[in-house]
Amino acid sequence: MKILITGGMGLIGHNIAALLQHEHEIVIVDNHTNYGFIPSKEIDYLINERRRKLSNYHNYLVDISCGENVNVVFERIKPELVIHCASFPRQKAVSADPARGARVMCEGLTNLLEASVKNGVRKFVYISSSMVYGDFETDVKEDATCNPIGQYGIFKYMGEKLVEDYNRRTGIEYTIIRPSAVYGELDVEDRVVSKFVLGAIKGKTLKVNGPDEVLDFTYVDDAATGIVQASLSENTTNQIYNITRSADKQWTLEQAAYLALELAGGGNLEIGPRDLSFPKRGRLCIAKAIADFGYSPKVNVPDGFKKYHEWLINSPYYNA
Repeated sequence: MKILITGGMGLIGHNIAALLQHEHEIVIVDNHTNYGFIPSKEIDYLINERRRKLSNYHNYLVDISCGENVNVVFERIKPELVIHCASFPRQKAVSADPARGARVMCEGLTNLLEASVKNGVRKFVYISSSMVYGDFETDVKEDATCNPIGQYGIFKYMGEKLVEDYNRRTGIEYTIIRPSAVYGELDVEDRVVSKFVLGAIKGKTLKVNGPDEVLDFTYVDDAATGIVQASLSENTTNQIYNITRSADKQWTLEQAAYLALELAGGGNLEIGPRDLSFPKRGRLCIAKAIADFGYSPKVNVPDGFKKYHEWLINSPYYNA
């Protein structure tokens, strides 16, 4: 099958491509952006390392907010399945440049959907976010009311509704995925888990805004595997799924920070109040994904942090 992955050089995207490359024809669309704040040396290092995991794929350097360029790729490739990972990565990036965030997350999505319909794409997989729920507690299900807080979550939810509307109007099949707090090797430094683990390695003071805040930390291999399973399954047509770790034990930000300090054997902790610009989050329910396509995350938080810690201390870039 011809599978087009947007954002295929990103953290989740390149892992999806690696899982699919041996049995399918993979086309990666990516613009290698640093979102205006990731150091160029860091993003170059990460993309080069991500490429090492890929051996059988076609790569197109494309900005999806340009509809003409998107159409050229689709007309040339004629993909059967599209997995849309390309996005601004989180609220911080959108807040820094909301107009550009809207062009990528809204206009870019529209361009992809238009090209998909015109070129007979069978199924469109949209990678959304747990941020669409807004404030939520433990074990939230996919049918919960969505009330996103902040531009990132709003844009992601707008994307979901746009995908559903294209299905209503054109019949294109879709699957929507809501991951949460994905982390792991080859991630950028400017994320929660990255800051904790790398900061602890360097003996820094880890800052925790809201010690009791819960995140559904999900190791990247589990997230990518769940997305691949959902994308290929015949049971997921026009459905929405949470794809997270969702373990019995909830992990607070404070507990995650202490785990990073324990692994590194150094560093300190500074506790501050919760950042009210972000929604209150918890653990998501993955029962639907388990029932429909056998999703089964393998890596718990201690093991995932350990894997990430070991990679960081052996990285020529981060441990220079």
